[in-house]
Amino acid sequence: MNATYPDHLRGEVERYLEGLSFSEESITGGLEQAMRYSLLAGGKRIRPVLALATARAVGLEQREVLPLAGAIELIHTYSLIHDDLPAMDDDALRRGQPTCHMKFGEDVAILAGDGLYAEAFRHLLTHQRSAPERVIAAAAELAAATGVNGMVGGQYADVSPQTPPGGAALRRLHELKTGRLIGASVLCVLLLSGIEDASETAAFRRFAAELGVLFQIVDDILDVTGTDDALGKPRGSDERHGKRTYVSEFGIERAKELAAESHRMAQEALAEASGRSSLAAAPQSALRPAHDTAELEGIAEFIYTRTS
Repeated sequence: MNATYPDHLRGEVERYLEGLSFSEESITGGLEQAMRYSLLAGGKRIRPVLALATARAVGLEQREVLPLAGAIELIHTYSLIHDDLPAMDDDALRRGQPTCHMKFGEDVAILAGDGLYAEAFRHLLTHQRSAPERVIAAAAELAAATGVNGMVGGQYADVSPQTPPGGAALRRLHELKTGRLIGASVLCVLLLSGIEDASETAAFRRFAAELGVLFQIVDDILDVTGTDDALGKPRGSDERHGKRTYVSEFGIERAKELAAESHRMAQEALAEASGRSSLAAAPQSALRPAHDTAELEGIAEFIYTRTS
């Protein structure tokens, strides 16, 4: 595959996030400082970039979905802040700098995460200029993907001693914890474009699901094989915390094989999606090719081959 990561979209996302503000009075200015500290810490912005790339694939103008993309990154940042807390992963570094609770205190970090989650939905519902029923549908999908039957449920399964052993349960845990938000980055764009029929979204759903699993498998491998500098935090944190990972469950070589399988299935699903998406492209977006999945291919390739 001759695909590269769409860094131009990351630049769009960075500029958009830098323009966001949250506090309307001085008494909460310190909370906004903590929120923006974590929000603007950098990274590849895979989830919002995925949303913009999906927009191109289904014939939407990419700038039209920047409010959704921004909301998704607000939620992702909230999840990182809470993951880093002493009661969860107890990490002192994130992307090479002190985590939010190390910089501002545990109490402020909890509130910063809470604030980002709430502001994500306020931003989406206030600034996304799509048909109201489509915005509501996207907001409902985003809430479901990040709630008890999505990301938070997966985080619970990750810390709960009641989660059953075995590879199937491990995959389901990560489908919820990591995969649902990655999937929502694709599916919410389909909803904004008016694509709702299950037969038309099935291939995109499979692509998004496999992408989420692929991300987690590679993440688990890098926690063992990566370097502190590349990861932006000490490697081996999963092992130190006794976390079940694809490496602890299957071993490093089998984990690499599973990553290759997941990458292949994501590619196959995307190939099918690229043929179907043009059938449902909105008439007003007809000037943009509805089957342009090059940016999505680049994201999948980056996730598979990333080193940090």
